[in-house]
Amino acid sequence: MRTSTLLGLLAAVAAAPAAQAFDFGMPSTFRGFRVEGNVGGDRFQSQAIHTDKFGYGGTAGFDGVFADRIVVGAEASYWTANKGSENNSAGLNGGLVHDKSFEEFGGAIRAGYLITPKLLIFGKGGYVNSEQRKSFNPTTNLFYVNGNIVGPERGYYNHIHTDGFQGGGGVEYSLTDMFYVNAQYVYSGYADHTARQRIMAGAGVRFK
Repeated sequence: MRTSTLLGLLAAVAAAPAAQAFDFGMPSTFRGFRVEGNVGGDRFQSQAIHTDKFGYGGTAGFDGVFADRIVVGAEASYWTANKGSENNSAGLNGGLVHDKSFEEFGGAIRAGYLITPKLLIFGKGGYVNSEQRKSFNPTTNLFYVNGNIVGPERGYYNHIHTDGFQGGGGVEYSLTDMFYVNAQYVYSGYADHTARQRIMAGAGVRFK
């Protein structure tokens, strides 16, 4: 999934306020508990192929402000592609391999810098766990190596939860003391050699 649009937005945000002066002595809106909803594009990758779908989820977290400009916090997140996301690829000796991803739960540390009192640029990293289904449907009961039959080929069906890591970043803007919007990119890499990329928009509420 291309990230050039988000990177361009980050560069424009960083450059725009360079010549302006802001009063960072005022109380920041980027502190306290927050809850937000997220929607966007989901790309699930496995077996060197990918599937793009619409996804949605939510985030809950807490932020603190240090030295007027530094925002640090922790968050928990939920994400899923609409009706799951599935990749189908050919087996080495025929048949079809199915990799399907369902829900992802995560926890992350977020750290950012206030470009203006209302505009935050941030990065984050942490842990994720993904519910997945892996299965194989053979087209024959025989397993071949170099044209020779070496044994039976059997199908399988596994329902698993795989751990992994997440990393990403984005921008966030305070509309009021309570309401905010953001845009972010997040990459998740799982222990079973699958991965997910997300480009998301979010809208949330802060509770002071």
